[in-house]
Amino acid sequence: MCCAAMLLATILTFTPLVIPSGVYQPKLWGMPYTLWMGILISIIMVFLVFLGTFVHPGRDEAARKS
Repeated sequence: MCCAAMLLATILTFTPLVIPSGVYQPKLWGMPYTLWMGILISIIMVFLVFLGTFVHPGRDEAARKS
């Protein structure tokens, strides 16, 4: 599920939902739409990577070898 969510977030990054042509409104804290949507997608991706480190099937095996 983490990989599928990451793939979806990656695909969404290059769609008009995040990078619309010629749109800079609405602004959030003085940042144009494309910038804050890009930051939001980046935060989502970092969270998915963090979550993926806990649910990875090989995580328990690596802990036993240490």
